[in-house]
Amino acid sequence: MIKTSSLGDVLHNLPAVTDIRSHFPDARIDWIVEENFAALPALHHGVQEVIPVAVRRWRESWWASRGEIRATCRNLHARHYDIALDTQGLLKSALISRCAQTTRCGLAWDSAREPLASLFYNCRFSVAMNLHAVERNRQLAGLALGYKPEGAADYGIQPPAVARPAWLTGGVYAVLLHATSRADKLWDEANW
Repeated sequence: MIKTSSLGDVLHNLPAVTDIRSHFPDARIDWIVEENFAALPALHHGVQEVIPVAVRRWRESWWASRGEIRATCRNLHARHYDIALDTQGLLKSALISRCAQTTRCGLAWDSAREPLASLFYNCRFSVAMNLHAVERNRQLAGLALGYKPEGAADYGIQPPAVARPAWLTGGVYAVLLHATSRADKLWDEANW
């Protein structure tokens, strides 16, 4: 499974893992993800191994990172996967899929956010662009592996039990997270 970033995209990919696990209970599912987000797929009971990559860091200094990049590719090549499923549809994830030296499946030209990525796949699947990201990921996995996703999305994670802080009363509360990695995702200050 290849979905490297960002946090929301990684979260939206979890139900696809649940679907795969339900159709192929004995399958080994490893997940290639940006090192900063590696903790999230590790929470899913269906993921055997999380393989962190550092594409963001590598981009800053690809020449200095070339040894680490080669080591990552060698590691993926040595694993002998049956399939590399790229649910991201970006050039960076498609290039990572090539390192696996196996059948590479991903989004078709008309469905990928970066259509050139589709040229790196052996198997390409069209998935409607107007679907929510969770459903797009589920559909792609189903098409690549020969099943039809059914039922509600199951994220497959159980948060760890955490004691309720003493300062938090028994009432209802909300947690607001306001950070993002891209300026176009920021909520206008006037709307707060």
